Amino acid sequence: MHIIQQEIGLPKIVAKKVGDNHTLFTVAPLPNGYGMTLGNSFRRVLLSSLPGAAVAAVKIKGATHEYSTLSGVKDSMLDMLLNLKHLNVKKHSKKPTILKLEVKNRSGEITAKDIEKNSDVEILNPDLVITTLDKKGELKMEIVIEKDVGYLPAAERQKKNKEVGLIYLDAMFSPVERVRYDVTATRVGQMTNLDKLEIEVKTNGSMTPENSMKFASNILKSYFDLFNTEEETVEEEFITDVAKVGEAEKVAASATPADDDIAVGEPSNEKYTPIETLQFSPRTLNALINGGIGSVEQLIKCNPNKIAELRGFGNKALDEVNEKLAGKDLKLEGENE
Repeated sequence: MHIIQQEIGLPKIVAKKVGDNHTLFTVAPLPNGYGMTLGNSFRRVLLSSLPGAAVAAVKIKGATHEYSTLSGVKDSMLDMLLNLKHLNVKKHSKKPTILKLEVKNRSGEITAKDIEKNSDVEILNPDLVITTLDKKGELKMEIVIEKDVGYLPAAERQKKNKEVGLIYLDAMFSPVERVRYDVTATRVGQMTNLDKLEIEVKTNGSMTPENSMKFASNILKSYFDLFNTEEETVEEEFITDVAKVGEAEKVAASATPADDDIAVGEPSNEKYTPIETLQFSPRTLNALINGGIGSVEQLIKCNPNKIAELRGFGNKALDEVNEKLAGKDLKLEGENE
């Protein structure tokens, strides 16, 4: 990792569930520019390279091509095929599977729930309407489910396969329905030019957003490793040792008291409690930060006269500082002297 991680700590990943199969991942802090680098890389892989299943072809009794008409079926063949393209399935094997749908002497809507069950394929949206039948209508269909990656156009497979009666569909195999990323500024202490990356991932349920991110990270890593198959470290002093930084953070966390137990006195060199934890008003917080005071430890070492000289800092701000510190059993040095 970037050498700056030794100063700001390792990035933390927070996953917030937005809805079903919909998660927002937040990664911070990152070096300046790395939010865009990681966000764009993940987005491209998530949309193009994740394995999934889709309807690849259909054989319908009485229909030889997509412009055929069927007696007793209200929808056109094209509308029916478009509905089938929205069938979300989870497939366990890579080998193609044929699902069967047979309906006789029945009127009304035909949904994905009417498809015969198969141990290899799980239908994720059984309420999907495939078509509507008139009174005493009949429909017999074989649905070919394939598992692959990316996008496969129907025309490409029609050139290779000439099976009579088999209608091919454009297949989008990716389980990811939406990917959005956003990069905003964040800070750690006095460093204000760091990145915070937010990646929003929504899938169709055949793969969870968490597993989607794991798969994408493994894909990226496999390609990056091609440039260093010998696993040789170049300019080692400018690369953060993740293991050492992680261990140092664990030691610091175990030695650091909770916010409510912050002790008065000289802090250790490794201890740095961001001043934001005191939840000052924006005006007071900006005045302190612009004055070079970015941590609770720096603040309690100041006396009232020193911080009163800060630009934009008045009596109300001083009262606010005293009130917030008192709530943590802290005070400014020399306040009562």
